[in-house]
Parts: sequence; structure tokens; C-alpha cells
Amino acid sequence: MTQIYNESGAVIPVTVIQAGPCHVLQVKTVERDGYEAVQLGYLDKPRRLASRSVRGHVALLDSKRQKRRNAAGAPSVVKAGCEPKRFVRELRGSIDGVEVGQELRVDVFTETASVDVVGTSKGRGTAGPMKRHNFSGQRATHGVKKCHRHIGGTGSSATPSRVLKGRKMAGRYGGARCTARNLKVVRVDLENNLLLIRGAVPGPNGGYVIVSQTNKLG
Repeated sequence: MTQIYNESGAVIPVTVIQAGPCHVLQVKTVERDGYEAVQLGYLDKPRRLASRSVRGHVALLDSKRQKRRNAAGAPSVVKAGCEPKRFVRELRGSIDGVEVGQELRVDVFTETASVDVVGTSKGRGTAGPMKRHNFSGQRATHGVKKCHRHIGGTGSSATPSRVLKGRKMAGRYGGARCTARNLKVVRVDLENNLLLIRGAVPGPNGGYVIVSQTNKLG
């Protein structure tokens, strides 16, 4: 995150996202797959680190299966013809004007006012109730001994004589998929493929996120 100044001199906190270039690896249609979607790949992966199936997904390999298909007269599957990608995600929606091998850059957001950002939040391991749920803890005096950060009572009385499901307690905190919705697009840097979004997004610095136009009104 950083901050920039607008025309009136006010400070705006923004998150800088490297939004591209992304290659279209696959286009799914209703006739073949039952739904419409676009599969995008970001950031090249060295070929020595990519398996043969991953390399064959983006480029046409001279395999035995391909030779059998050619001998049978079956048409070759259209490939993107790019390097293997580190981050591959599928986005459902309209596929009009999108072709396999096409390169998408940050200019697709030039007319977008707000976006949704999906990422994996920072993993904090096993955390107590004060850190995980913002509990206030026990009193600092008056009989409280060595349990200032404990959760306190959790169960009911004789009825139902158990702890109810969904009770806020200590446990695994973070490391989950979450979405920051309706974030305003402050600036689009076409030269460097940078997207400046107002506010914070899930995940650590250098993490991977999915940016899409929001469907939230207002």
C-alpha cells in the first residue's frame, strides 16, 4: 500500500496491483463445456518447473495422443502458444470478443469505476479469542488470576448442557479466501500495467489476487 494526492490535495490510501499482462489460455462455451468462462494465466513459469501436462495446456506438443488425433482427422485444439503460467484462474461470464492466445492488459479497467478483489488473507495460525474475535478479555484485577486473556464462560446451564455450535472461540485465524468488494479505482497506469485501488486488499505484499468488475450497486 501507499498513498497519493488528488487534485484538491487530499491524501488517498491506495493499493498498487500489477494487473497484467494476462494470457487467455482457454475459452469455455455452453456447447462444449455447459457454461461460459475464460481461463486466464499470469506470470511466466520456467519450463523446467512445469510438468508436461502444464506445458501441453498452453502449447501444442508432439505427443502420441496428438498423432492419433491427426491420423483420425480430428482438428487440433487451439492453444495459447505462450509460456506456462504460475497463476491460472477461471472467470465465468460472457466470452464475446475473447480468443485463445489473446493478451489482456490493464486497459480493460479504464472504464471501470469499482472492482472486487479476491485473495487469500494472511495466515496467523492458531490465535486466541482476543486476537481472532476482538474480545476484551477478563478484568485486570478483583479476583482474576492468570486468566486475563481467557474466553470466559461458553456453555449453557443444565439445558441444553453443551456448547452451542458457532460459538466464537480460539482457533485457526486467517489463511482463507476472502473478497474485498466495491473498491474504487483511483488510477490506471497503462504503461506499467498498474492498477491503483482505494483501500486495502486481502493477502500479503506480493500475493496473487483476482480483480474483476463489481456487480454491487452503489
